[in-house]
Amino acid sequence: MIVSYNVRYYLEQCIDSVQRAVSGIDYELFVVDNASQDDSVAYLKERFANQITLIESQHNLGFAHANNIAIEQTSSEYILLLNPDTFISENCINQVITFFDTHPKAGGVGVKMFNSDGSLAPESRRGLPTPWVSLKKMLGFSKHYYMSHLSWDKPGQIEVMSGAFCMLRREAINRVGSLDERFFMYGEDIDLSYRILKGGYENWYVPASIVHYKGESTQKSSYRYVHVFYQAMLIFFRKHYGHLSLFVTLPIKLAIYFRALLALIQMQHWKMQKYLGISEIESNMSYYFVGSQSMLDECMLLAKRKGIISAEFLPDISLLDVETIASSSCVVYDKDIFSYQQIIDYAARLSGKGVIIGTYSLSNKILITPKDILI
Repeated sequence: MIVSYNVRYYLEQCIDSVQRAVSGIDYELFVVDNASQDDSVAYLKERFANQITLIESQHNLGFAHANNIAIEQTSSEYILLLNPDTFISENCINQVITFFDTHPKAGGVGVKMFNSDGSLAPESRRGLPTPWVSLKKMLGFSKHYYMSHLSWDKPGQIEVMSGAFCMLRREAINRVGSLDERFFMYGEDIDLSYRILKGGYENWYVPASIVHYKGESTQKSSYRYVHVFYQAMLIFFRKHYGHLSLFVTLPIKLAIYFRALLALIQMQHWKMQKYLGISEIESNMSYYFVGSQSMLDECMLLAKRKGIISAEFLPDISLLDVETIASSSCVVYDKDIFSYQQIIDYAARLSGKGVIIGTYSLSNKILITPKDILI
């Protein structure tokens, strides 16, 4: 199930990746639209009629409440919570279900998440934010929180799964309950992960691959984001650790408020830079288009129309020189030729060079990057 808000093109790509990944699997795909203002509902009805179960909300219910509405309408053995600003590899869901089938104590499973530049997302494996761990993280020491001792390439037990991709065993949810709707957005995945562990189940990391654009489904430059994010931290802390001594709780609360203030200051600084024109000029980014001749012809016209100054058009991925590719560039992959797994693998090879993932589909003539949507 996918909860979406104003990200119709990312959502379309996410649904496409899911449909590729569920071949041979009995499934039902729920999309809950949280009162989007970008015509998402009409767009979905036009493109995915009879392929998804669309739930239209007249108000933004938040992530937890919207997911719970869909969960209540399902009866499947497993439940997948998936962000709309993701795409998953073709074998991802099969890998996770196979793991569940051989690990009966697993209540929830998270996966290997890649950022949009091909780097690994540390939040793929997290520890519980106990008071001591939380305090260290607030102060900038996050090694234990992100369970960096675990291998990226082998399954491992973790404490907290990411809500960006979180597959749950129905039996576990029936026992511990669904998402806590006091969390509007953020924190509900940590709370649910903790309750699954307290319910006698295990949470696991499985090295099945996805890309998370990380934030396209939210507006991280808004003051509301800061409020909601740090409020979620306080809700979790009060719910699970509020009984502790003031000598324990007070430093944590002060650290949360301090980090929220710091985030607001950094946000104001970023907005000032953007206003003064100091931020990166997007049109100066180099683009490498890789795909069929039809895709290259379309993207050549798109590049001219959008004023893209630096663009190379390559009919074969082997022509993309990993050693000499420009930093701060975008490689655009033809989704009609490349699998999502191939896109992830190529992006991982370019990790560390400041190269972001772009995708293009001839069916809708839309170029998707983590920075922009070009039509």
